[in-house]
Formats: sequence, structure tokens, C-alpha cells
Amino acid sequence: MRIRLGLRLTCLMLLTTAPVVAQDYGASGDVPYAPTPPEVIDAMMELGRVDSTDLVYDLGCGDGRIVIAAARDRGARGVGYDINPERIEEATANAKEAGVQDRVRFVEGNLFDADIGEASVVVLYLLTSVNLELRPKLWQDLKPGTRVVSHLFGMGDWEPDKEVNIRGRRVFVWTIPEDAAERAEAELSAAQ
Repeated sequence: MRIRLGLRLTCLMLLTTAPVVAQDYGASGDVPYAPTPPEVIDAMMELGRVDSTDLVYDLGCGDGRIVIAAARDRGARGVGYDINPERIEEATANAKEAGVQDRVRFVEGNLFDADIGEASVVVLYLLTSVNLELRPKLWQDLKPGTRVVSHLFGMGDWEPDKEVNIRGRRVFVWTIPEDAAERAEAELSAAQ
């Protein structure tokens, strides 16, 4: 009985402190590389209503699997940004291997400096703290109607249009609203 209670308390402690550790890590500006599972990618494509007319941007693209899937499975075009040059090389090789190198490209750079204005869908697998820091840029740079899809991490008080759970992994979608520029300005003013 004591062992079970101790185990439960240990699990509870881990569950309540893990998000804080992850958010503290994100505050440094770096996000650990963790590939998105195929079933979650499928859900992201479905939730984002990705089709052949879309230009999908993945901010923090890692090995490129999400934009590659968008091109291969949905006929979309894609752009992946990652700060790690090794990931960009890997993503480029993966696109070539998948036969979609003419539909996707990968850019080494900071996602906060990314030119995302042409995107019709933006996908994210970042930490909540990074999503919140990125939110004003999304509101400023993206056109109303652009879809933003995030794996696992939300956007604070910006309520998603829809949320699904895929084997314990949450996927969210938001649509950039008509008043996005005003929201960004208000949020940036409040931060100063």
C-alpha cells in the first residue's frame, strides 16, 4: 500500500513539474528536437485542411517530415525553417528521397525572422512559451483566414477553433482573424 501511494505521488509530481521544465527551456529560445509521429502529421494535415492549393510553412521543421508529407500526400507546396544547419541538410535529403524536392524548400534561420506572409497554413511543434512569443508575429504577418496548426502546445488565451487528441497528443487549429493586426499591436504594446 505504501509503495503504491509513493508511486502515485511520484507520478503526480512528475506530471505537474514537466510542463514547467519544458516552458523554462523554451524561454531560452531553443526548442528540443522531437519528431512528430506520422499519425499526428496526418491529423495536422486534416485539421489544417491542407490541399494542393496550400503553401505550408513549418516553423522549427526539424527533419522536414511535415512539409514533405504536405507535398507528398496533399499536393501542397512547403517551406521549412530551422535554426540547425544539420536539420536543414537532413530535411533537404529527405525531400529528395521522397521525390518532392521541387515542391518544398528549407531555410536555415530563426523562426522569428522568417518571412511567413505567403503561407496559407503554418504548422508548429514548439513550446507554449515560444508559441506565445510567436503569436504577435503570426497575427501581424499572416493574412486573415490563414490556418495555424500546433502539435501539443497551445497559444494561451487564444482559443483554438478546434482541438483533437491523437493517442494522448493534442493538436490545435486556429484561424487568423480579421482583427489580427490590431490584436498584435495591442499585445506588443502591453508587453512594453
